[in-house]
Amino acid sequence: MPVYNEEECIVEVVQAWDNELIRLGIDSVMLVLNDGSRDSTRQKIARFEGNDRIRVVNKENSGHGPTILTGYGLAVEEAEWVFQTDSDNEMSPAFFHELWERRNNFDALFGSRCAREQGMGRKLISAVSRFAVRVFFGAGVTDVNTPYRLIRAPLLKKIIAGIPFGTFAPNVIVSGAVVTLGARIYNHSVPHEGRKTGRISIVKWKLWKAAVKSFVQTLHYRFSASYRSTK
Repeated sequence: MPVYNEEECIVEVVQAWDNELIRLGIDSVMLVLNDGSRDSTRQKIARFEGNDRIRVVNKENSGHGPTILTGYGLAVEEAEWVFQTDSDNEMSPAFFHELWERRNNFDALFGSRCAREQGMGRKLISAVSRFAVRVFFGAGVTDVNTPYRLIRAPLLKKIIAGIPFGTFAPNVIVSGAVVTLGARIYNHSVPHEGRKTGRISIVKWKLWKAAVKSFVQTLHYRFSASYRSTK
């Protein structure tokens, strides 16, 4: 769970996920990665330190993508399955069981955001991401950048080995890679609620730049030696 400036909801979100994982009887550790938050997020999540089921990682700010990759890198060395979700409380843990209960028949399971309201900038990034994955990797994942994904650790480890640390949207690349690697993929619609607290960290004028950057990085990975070695 990458976290940045979520002081208003982070305790509620972490606690809700912990409760759900306990309810499902899953032997798990939640990695909460604080990406150099400038508000009181660090102080808020300090209450979970000492909890064997929750590991707080405070790190210097590097951005959302690199923070996801940091979490993946830690998780694939310890777990059989890796689940990634965001900390903004926009996708509820109440639907996680829909993926978890089907995991034995699949390699990568995705919660596709439905009922999602987006501005034009966000729609642009989503459209560019879908286009890049479909054209250069193939179809299979309906929401290529969803922050609600459960993937077998050995498969994820193979994929992230070739993703540069500074990648803006690594989940887009992961979505494409699971398709071309022939993974068994499952998509399940999960309600997406608008942000109720905090604010989006990337401003509108940067969205166009971000969309182009994501497209170029995805294209570079697709034709890189690292990608070919995963196959």
